[in-house]
Amino acid sequence: MNKLKLVFATNNKNKLKEVQAMLTNFEIVSLAEINCFEDIPETAETLEGNAILKANYITEKFGLNCFADDTGLEVEALNNAPGVFSARYAGEENNSEKNMNKLLRELGENTNRNAQFRTAVALNIEGKQFIFEGICKGEILKQKQGDSGFGYDPIFMPNGFNKSFAEMEMSEKGQISHRGKAISKLITFLNSYS
Repeated sequence: MNKLKLVFATNNKNKLKEVQAMLTNFEIVSLAEINCFEDIPETAETLEGNAILKANYITEKFGLNCFADDTGLEVEALNNAPGVFSARYAGEENNSEKNMNKLLRELGENTNRNAQFRTAVALNIEGKQFIFEGICKGEILKQKQGDSGFGYDPIFMPNGFNKSFAEMEMSEKGQISHRGKAISKLITFLNSYS
């Protein structure tokens, strides 16, 4: 039986690896594999909006079933910043180190370190669109811990754990993370989709 083929609209190799590890019953194809090398604009004001922009771009330009995500880190004491601007918080070059350093600076010695990662996934399949959301609550650490993961993983500790995302195995993180939860909803949906 042929696996359902879906394009995952991302250029982020870490994200692609994480999602391919979860969606083993499907053929997950990267943008590079469909010869899409342009940067898809993320100009919406919400995570859902950006996910929809990316998914629609692939569907309109390539006519393929696809899904796209956008993720933001929402820090309570910073009025839910950086949010939709998480990837470019410290500037357009999308530098994780600079983003983390800026966030730690802005938060300073604030005792309220509550934060959550939120992922929105937009799925375009056979002319229909579906949205899935995943949230992982936790707190911002005072300094970086661990060296796996990507983005803000070294400074985010999920609730109920005493280690950062960057100190977790990919499989452990996948079970509790925002992206993991959104992708689980996507998998449940795809498994029942006929």
